[in-house]
Amino acid sequence: MASIFTKIVNGEIPCYKIAETDKFLAFLDVNPNAKGHTLCIPKNEVDKIFELDESSYIDLMNFSREVAIAIGKAIPCKRVGITVIGLEVPHAHVHLIPLNTMEDARFIQKVKFTTEEFQEIVNLIKSQL
Repeated sequence: MASIFTKIVNGEIPCYKIAETDKFLAFLDVNPNAKGHTLCIPKNEVDKIFELDESSYIDLMNFSREVAIAIGKAIPCKRVGITVIGLEVPHAHVHLIPLNTMEDARFIQKVKFTTEEFQEIVNLIKSQL
């Protein structure tokens, strides 16, 4: 069965798209830790990040770096953190989280945004790509 991320890649489920290439997709996390929390995924469904072939892994990290730089320019924060956990969705993904405190990196406090606010965040980040 296709993961929720594969359904997003296939256009079956909408997302707040930040960036896209033929191999990767970046979109806002709809249950974010902080404003600008973005997920970067390979379009090819692979469960665990270290199951990606070496070239795809390196390319995903490079894609994530480009998105993280744009997030850092668009969203006021001390730095953009990166984490890979992978327990929630069986599809490799990188979390890029704007950080101001260590608490922002924990997955226990979430922030809420309206559809309009999510779209404003997308526009801010995309303007820096």
